[in-house]
Amino acid sequence: MAILAISETPTRLAHRAAGIAPGLLLCLVLTGVAIALQGVEARVFGRAWLEALVLAILLGAAVRTVWTPGARWRCGIHFSGKIILEVAVVLLGAGVDVHSISAAGGPLLAGIIALVVLAILGSYGLGRLFGLPRRMAALIACGNSICGNSAIAAVAPVIGAESEDVAAAISFTAILGVAVVLGLPLLGGALGLSHRGYGIMAGLTVYAVPQVLAAAAPLGALAVQVGTLVKLVRVLMLGPVVVVLALIARSAQTATPDGRKASLPPLRHLAPWFIIGFLALVVARSLGLTPTAVAAPAGSMAGLLTIVSMAALGLGVDVRALASAGPRASAVVTLSLCLIGALALALVGTLGLA
Repeated sequence: MAILAISETPTRLAHRAAGIAPGLLLCLVLTGVAIALQGVEARVFGRAWLEALVLAILLGAAVRTVWTPGARWRCGIHFSGKIILEVAVVLLGAGVDVHSISAAGGPLLAGIIALVVLAILGSYGLGRLFGLPRRMAALIACGNSICGNSAIAAVAPVIGAESEDVAAAISFTAILGVAVVLGLPLLGGALGLSHRGYGIMAGLTVYAVPQVLAAAAPLGALAVQVGTLVKLVRVLMLGPVVVVLALIARSAQTATPDGRKASLPPLRHLAPWFIIGFLALVVARSLGLTPTAVAAPAGSMAGLLTIVSMAALGLGVDVRALASAGPRASAVVTLSLCLIGALALALVGTLGLA
């Protein structure tokens, strides 16, 4: 029996791979088209206004509008939207160095952590006030407060968010992300912020690291360096936030019928494997166990895999449901971003860096 089971293993693996292949190939095709369109944008306009990640969602949603994938495609689409995404989150850890973050100084470090916590709580409260579902409100809160698309993608599997919620949250934050990159330098100039103060402001309000570089560049190298450093602190908050959300979600799921909370399971069941992997790579990088030359390729691979997973999420989007959630979600994202900007300005002023 054991021999038969062993001999069947390759067959099962081949059968599973064959089931995944069609949907995965579809997501890869959409990824290639999205990357090509980003390249066309860059050549025509001198800048990619919509990143390939956003374009992949839009392409997937467009395909889903005219065609509903059948059973043959669903396994690969699910694999792309979950497993590939989790691997991408793990790879992000290879680019985070705790030593570089410690150079920011204690007061600034504490201020950034406090701002992220306050922004998550305030943004989640806004979402609930506007009647958004709990998961949607949590996605927007974490995306705005930590690192945009990556945070939304990492939080989604922990809280059991639907693909429509994930795609909607990413789409709204992506649109505002472009607006922030364009408008923040004007705001910084109008407020008369120092280069260091503006760098902090950019690092706290802009979603993605490339966007931080674009938003901070008009005010010089110091603003870019400070903004990138502050952004890394926000990225590092992703692991602890997701672990806390996992604890909350698990606690809610283990409530007994009489209202008592059941004892929490072992830690390995509370923290998703990809977050443990993310933190492990962060520690390895900080201890010098991960070569510096590995960080860039790992980040590039994480970006590519994320685009593939976003194409999968787009394929699961019902545009009608997305449209119905649009006005409320966009209002919450906008107000949340304003809240974060106000908190960032308050932090800069408190530290005397304005």
